[in-house]
Amino acid sequence: MANAKRILIVDDDADIRAYLSSLLEDKGYTTSTAEDGAEALKKVRQEKPDLVILDLMMPHQTGTDFYRKIVRDKGLSDTPVIVVSGLAGRELALKEPAAVFDKPIDPDEFIAAVEKCLG
Repeated sequence: MANAKRILIVDDDADIRAYLSSLLEDKGYTTSTAEDGAEALKKVRQEKPDLVILDLMMPHQTGTDFYRKIVRDKGLSDTPVIVVSGLAGRELALKEPAAVFDKPIDPDEFIAAVEKCLG
């Protein structure tokens, strides 16, 4: 698909990154991954993804820190973010994520949320 929507998956767990990548690629999306907020910030600036899937609890730079940085960046502030986290109270950590999912995620609900975000 030439104009497939690009999705950046940010999670410190390699198994989760692989699972979400394969789930999204099966639906025709193009994915890239980052294992922490610092790497994610570089990638989001280079790649300008259509959507970010974000874990909150990560080493080096948390998902919350990453989110605050992209919200303040005029070129990135419109990028929708779906939170996938095992962290309790995670909806309080971010202002207006597009959706919030507990781990383990329900794949059908997750894909429905992604499709809603990307139109």
